[in-house]
Amino acid sequence: MNAMKLAIPLFVALAYGPSPALAVPILGADLASFAVLGASDVTTANLSSIGGNLGSSPTPPTSIAANYSFSFGTFQPGTVGLAQDQLTTARGTLAGMSGGIPIADNLNGTFGPGVYDASAGLLEATGTLVLDGTGFGNIAVWVFRFSSTLTTVQGSSFSVINVGDGANVGIYWNVGSSATLGGDTFAGNVLALTSITTDGNLTMGCGRLLADNGKVALDGVGSTISTGCGAAGNIGFGSGGFDQRGSGGNGGSVPEPATLALLGLGLAGLGFSRRRHG
Repeated sequence: MNAMKLAIPLFVALAYGPSPALAVPILGADLASFAVLGASDVTTANLSSIGGNLGSSPTPPTSIAANYSFSFGTFQPGTVGLAQDQLTTARGTLAGMSGGIPIADNLNGTFGPGVYDASAGLLEATGTLVLDGTGFGNIAVWVFRFSSTLTTVQGSSFSVINVGDGANVGIYWNVGSSATLGGDTFAGNVLALTSITTDGNLTMGCGRLLADNGKVALDGVGSTISTGCGAAGNIGFGSGGFDQRGSGGNGGSVPEPATLALLGLGLAGLGFSRRRHG
Protein backbone atom coordinates (compact mmCIF):
# COMPACT_ATOMS: atom_id res chain seq x y z
CA MET A 1 0.00 0.00 0.00
CA ASN A 2 1.48 3.35 -1.04
CA ALA A 3 1.71 6.55 1.01
CA MET A 4 -1.32 8.11 -0.74
CA LYS A 5 -3.57 5.20 0.25
CA LEU A 6 -2.33 5.39 3.83
CA ALA A 7 -2.72 9.16 4.06
CA ILE A 8 -6.40 9.43 3.21
CA PRO A 9 -7.78 6.98 5.83
CA LEU A 10 -5.39 8.47 8.40
CA PHE A 11 -6.80 11.94 7.74
CA VAL A 12 -10.40 10.74 7.94
CA ALA A 13 -9.75 8.87 11.19
CA LEU A 14 -8.09 11.89 12.79
CA ALA A 15 -10.67 14.36 11.53
CA TYR A 16 -13.74 12.42 12.55
CA GLY A 17 -12.53 10.01 15.24
CA PRO A 18 -13.99 9.80 18.77
CA SER A 19 -12.29 12.87 20.26
CA PRO A 20 -15.04 15.50 20.53
CA ALA A 21 -13.02 17.58 23.01
CA LEU A 22 -10.56 18.39 20.22
CA ALA A 23 -13.25 19.24 17.67
CA VAL A 24 -13.05 22.97 18.36
CA PRO A 25 -13.47 25.47 15.50
CA ILE A 26 -10.37 27.52 14.67
CA LEU A 27 -12.40 30.74 14.71
CA GLY A 28 -14.44 31.47 17.82
CA ALA A 29 -18.13 32.24 17.37
CA ASP A 30 -17.73 35.99 17.89
CA LEU A 31 -14.80 36.19 15.47
CA ALA A 32 -16.55 34.04 12.85
CA SER A 33 -19.40 36.56 12.64
CA PHE A 34 -17.05 39.21 11.20
CA ALA A 35 -16.32 39.61 7.50
CA VAL A 36 -13.95 42.50 8.29
CA LEU A 37 -12.26 43.06 11.65
CA GLY A 38 -9.49 45.53 12.39
CA ALA A 39 -7.62 46.48 15.54
CA SER A 40 -6.78 50.15 15.09
CA ASP A 41 -9.32 50.94 12.33
CA VAL A 42 -11.33 49.84 9.27
CA THR A 43 -11.38 52.34 6.40
CA THR A 44 -12.82 52.49 2.91
CA ALA A 45 -12.36 55.11 0.21
CA ASN A 46 -15.49 54.13 -1.71
CA LEU A 47 -18.62 52.08 -1.19
CA SER A 48 -17.73 48.52 -0.14
CA SER A 49 -20.18 45.63 0.08
CA ILE A 50 -19.95 43.55 3.26
CA GLY A 51 -21.55 40.20 4.05
CA GLY A 52 -21.07 39.68 7.78
CA ASN A 53 -20.21 42.02 10.65
CA LEU A 54 -17.67 44.85 10.38
CA GLY A 55 -15.84 46.57 13.21
CA SER A 56 -12.58 47.38 14.94
CA SER A 57 -11.20 47.22 18.45
CA PRO A 58 -10.28 49.01 20.64
CA THR A 59 -11.40 52.06 18.62
CA PRO A 60 -14.43 52.23 16.30
CA PRO A 61 -13.95 52.46 12.51
CA THR A 62 -13.43 56.06 11.40
CA SER A 63 -15.00 55.68 7.95
CA ILE A 64 -18.57 56.90 7.70
CA ALA A 65 -20.95 53.98 8.07
CA ALA A 66 -22.70 55.01 4.84
CA ASN A 67 -19.62 53.81 2.94
CA TYR A 68 -20.61 50.22 3.69
CA SER A 69 -23.47 48.26 2.18
CA PHE A 70 -24.42 45.08 4.06
CA SER A 71 -25.94 42.06 2.32
CA PHE A 72 -26.12 40.59 5.83
CA GLY A 73 -24.42 41.40 9.13
CA THR A 74 -24.11 44.83 10.74
CA PHE A 75 -21.78 47.78 11.17
CA GLN A 76 -20.24 47.52 14.64
CA PRO A 77 -19.34 51.08 15.74
CA GLY A 78 -18.15 50.08 19.19
CA THR A 79 -15.43 47.85 20.53
CA VAL A 80 -15.30 44.20 19.60
CA GLY A 81 -12.71 43.05 22.10
CA LEU A 82 -13.88 39.43 22.45
CA ALA A 83 -13.62 38.82 18.71
CA GLN A 84 -10.17 40.42 18.73
CA ASP A 85 -9.06 38.09 21.53
CA GLN A 86 -10.33 35.12 19.54
CA LEU A 87 -8.34 36.33 16.53
CA THR A 88 -5.12 36.31 18.56
CA THR A 89 -5.95 32.81 19.76
CA ALA A 90 -6.74 31.57 16.24
CA ARG A 91 -3.45 32.88 14.89
CA GLY A 92 -1.60 31.10 17.66
CA THR A 93 -3.44 27.84 16.98
CA LEU A 94 -2.57 27.94 13.28
CA ALA A 95 1.05 28.85 14.02
CA GLY A 96 1.37 25.94 16.44
CA MET A 97 0.32 23.23 14.00
CA SER A 98 3.02 20.70 13.22
CA GLY A 99 3.89 19.10 9.90
CA GLY A 100 4.18 22.27 7.80
CA ILE A 101 5.58 21.74 4.29
CA PRO A 102 8.17 24.36 3.17
CA ILE A 103 7.30 26.01 -0.15
CA ALA A 104 8.71 28.82 -2.30
CA ASP A 105 7.39 32.34 -1.76
CA ASN A 106 5.92 32.38 -5.28
CA LEU A 107 2.48 30.82 -4.96
CA ASN A 108 2.14 29.97 -8.64
CA GLY A 109 1.04 26.34 -8.98
CA THR A 110 -1.41 23.75 -7.66
CA PHE A 111 -1.64 22.73 -4.01
CA GLY A 112 -3.41 19.79 -2.43
CA PRO A 113 -4.90 20.12 1.08
CA GLY A 114 -2.27 20.55 3.78
CA VAL A 115 -0.23 22.94 5.92
CA TYR A 116 2.33 25.04 4.02
CA ASP A 117 5.08 27.40 5.21
CA ALA A 118 6.85 30.23 3.35
CA SER A 119 8.65 33.42 4.33
CA ALA A 120 6.49 35.74 2.18
CA GLY A 121 3.62 34.70 -0.08
CA LEU A 122 3.42 36.31 -3.54
CA LEU A 123 0.88 35.73 -6.31
CA GLU A 124 2.06 37.71 -9.33
CA ALA A 125 0.05 39.21 -12.18
CA THR A 126 0.88 36.26 -14.44
CA GLY A 127 0.55 33.74 -11.62
CA THR A 128 -2.11 31.07 -11.21
CA LEU A 129 -2.86 29.57 -7.80
CA VAL A 130 -5.09 26.49 -7.72
CA LEU A 131 -6.21 24.73 -4.55
CA ASP A 132 -7.18 21.21 -5.61
CA GLY A 133 -9.26 19.21 -3.15
CA THR A 134 -8.89 15.91 -5.02
CA GLY A 135 -8.91 13.04 -2.54
CA PHE A 136 -10.61 14.98 0.26
CA GLY A 137 -13.46 16.72 -1.61
CA ASN A 138 -15.66 18.85 0.61
CA ILE A 139 -13.60 18.20 3.77
CA ALA A 140 -10.42 19.66 2.25
CA VAL A 141 -8.45 22.12 4.40
CA TRP A 142 -5.56 24.41 3.44
CA VAL A 143 -3.38 26.35 5.89
CA PHE A 144 -0.77 28.74 4.47
CA ARG A 145 1.62 30.33 7.00
CA PHE A 146 3.87 33.25 6.06
CA SER A 147 6.49 34.58 8.46
CA SER A 148 6.22 38.05 6.90
CA THR A 149 3.84 39.25 4.16
CA LEU A 150 1.17 38.03 1.74
CA THR A 151 0.78 39.91 -1.55
CA THR A 152 -1.52 39.28 -4.51
CA VAL A 153 -1.27 41.38 -7.68
CA GLN A 154 -4.07 42.49 -10.00
CA GLY A 155 -4.32 40.13 -12.96
CA SER A 156 -3.37 37.05 -10.95
CA SER A 157 -5.62 34.00 -11.01
CA PHE A 158 -6.99 32.10 -8.00
CA SER A 159 -9.35 29.12 -7.91
CA VAL A 160 -10.45 26.20 -5.74
CA ILE A 161 -11.49 22.99 -7.50
CA ASN A 162 -12.69 19.47 -6.76
CA VAL A 163 -14.33 20.24 -3.42
CA GLY A 164 -17.93 19.30 -4.21
CA ASP A 165 -20.31 21.60 -2.37
CA GLY A 166 -17.49 22.77 -0.11
CA ALA A 167 -19.50 21.93 3.01
CA ASN A 168 -16.49 21.54 5.31
CA VAL A 169 -13.72 23.18 3.32
CA GLY A 170 -11.42 25.54 5.19
CA ILE A 171 -8.84 27.97 3.80
CA TYR A 172 -6.55 29.89 6.19
CA TRP A 173 -3.85 32.47 5.41
CA ASN A 174 -1.86 33.15 8.60
CA VAL A 175 0.25 36.22 7.86
CA GLY A 176 3.21 37.18 10.10
CA SER A 177 3.02 40.88 9.29
CA SER A 178 0.72 42.51 6.69
CA ALA A 179 -1.33 41.39 3.69
CA THR A 180 -1.88 43.38 0.48
CA LEU A 181 -4.59 41.89 -1.73
CA GLY A 182 -4.44 43.51 -5.15
CA GLY A 183 -5.88 40.63 -7.12
CA ASP A 184 -9.41 40.72 -8.47
CA THR A 185 -10.58 37.66 -6.51
CA PHE A 186 -9.46 35.77 -3.43
CA ALA A 187 -11.01 33.50 -0.81
CA GLY A 188 -10.49 32.13 2.67
CA ASN A 189 -9.78 33.53 6.12
CA VAL A 190 -6.90 36.06 6.08
CA LEU A 191 -5.50 36.44 9.60
CA ALA A 192 -2.77 39.11 9.67
CA LEU A 193 -0.65 40.13 12.64
CA THR A 194 -0.55 43.76 11.54
CA SER A 195 -2.68 45.17 8.72
CA ILE A 196 -4.62 44.19 5.59
CA THR A 197 -5.01 46.38 2.49
CA THR A 198 -7.11 45.74 -0.60
CA ASP A 199 -5.47 47.59 -3.47
CA GLY A 200 -8.25 47.55 -6.04
CA ASN A 201 -11.71 46.15 -6.68
CA LEU A 202 -11.33 42.93 -4.69
CA THR A 203 -14.09 40.33 -4.54
CA MET A 204 -13.93 37.86 -1.64
CA GLY A 205 -17.30 36.16 -1.67
CA CYS A 206 -16.24 33.42 0.72
CA GLY A 207 -13.80 34.68 3.34
CA ARG A 208 -12.78 37.17 5.98
CA LEU A 209 -10.22 39.96 6.48
CA LEU A 210 -9.02 39.90 10.11
CA ALA A 211 -6.23 42.20 11.34
CA ASP A 212 -4.83 41.51 14.82
CA ASN A 213 -2.88 44.72 15.61
CA GLY A 214 -3.33 47.14 12.72
CA LYS A 215 -6.12 48.28 10.43
CA VAL A 216 -8.04 46.93 7.45
CA ALA A 217 -8.04 49.40 4.53
CA LEU A 218 -10.52 48.68 1.73
CA ASP A 219 -8.87 50.89 -0.86
CA GLY A 220 -9.48 51.25 -4.58
CA VAL A 221 -12.92 51.59 -6.14
CA GLY A 222 -14.57 49.46 -3.48
CA SER A 223 -14.40 45.84 -2.39
CA THR A 224 -16.87 43.02 -1.81
CA ILE A 225 -16.07 40.94 1.29
CA SER A 226 -18.49 38.28 2.48
CA THR A 227 -18.54 35.20 4.69
CA GLY A 228 -21.38 33.77 2.57
CA CYS A 229 -20.77 30.81 0.24
CA GLY A 230 -22.74 28.63 -2.06
CA ALA A 231 -25.06 30.95 -3.97
CA ALA A 232 -25.94 29.78 -7.47
CA GLY A 233 -25.15 31.95 -10.45
CA ASN A 234 -22.30 34.00 -8.95
CA ILE A 235 -18.53 33.80 -9.11
CA GLY A 236 -17.40 30.18 -8.72
CA PHE A 237 -14.14 28.64 -7.57
CA GLY A 238 -13.69 26.96 -10.95
CA SER A 239 -14.56 23.71 -12.66
CA GLY A 240 -15.70 21.19 -10.07
CA GLY A 241 -15.52 23.82 -7.32
CA PHE A 242 -18.12 25.58 -5.22
CA ASP A 243 -19.37 29.12 -5.48
CA GLN A 244 -17.33 31.77 -3.66
CA ARG A 245 -19.83 34.62 -3.51
CA GLY A 246 -22.71 34.74 -1.05
CA SER A 247 -26.17 35.70 -2.23
CA GLY A 248 -27.22 37.86 0.69
CA GLY A 249 -29.65 36.87 3.39
CA ASN A 250 -27.92 34.89 6.08
CA GLY A 251 -25.85 33.01 3.54
CA GLY A 252 -23.62 30.11 4.47
CA SER A 253 -20.59 30.71 6.62
CA VAL A 254 -17.08 29.90 5.49
CA PRO A 255 -16.76 26.40 6.94
CA GLU A 256 -14.72 26.17 10.13
CA PRO A 257 -13.12 22.71 10.27
CA ALA A 258 -12.10 21.17 13.57
CA THR A 259 -8.64 21.67 15.04
CA LEU A 260 -8.19 17.92 14.95
CA ALA A 261 -8.90 17.82 11.24
CA LEU A 262 -6.16 20.36 10.58
CA LEU A 263 -3.69 18.45 12.70
CA GLY A 264 -4.61 15.33 10.76
CA LEU A 265 -3.77 17.13 7.55
CA GLY A 266 -0.30 17.88 8.87
CA LEU A 267 0.31 14.21 9.60
CA ALA A 268 -1.14 13.11 6.29
CA GLY A 269 0.87 15.75 4.43
CA LEU A 270 3.83 13.49 3.70
CA GLY A 271 1.71 11.23 1.56
CA PHE A 272 -0.85 13.58 0.03
CA SER A 273 -0.21 17.28 0.47
CA ARG A 274 2.17 18.36 -2.21
CA ARG A 275 2.71 21.09 -4.70
CA ARG A 276 2.20 20.40 -8.39
CA HIS A 277 3.43 22.88 -10.94
CA GLY A 278 1.13 23.48 -13.87
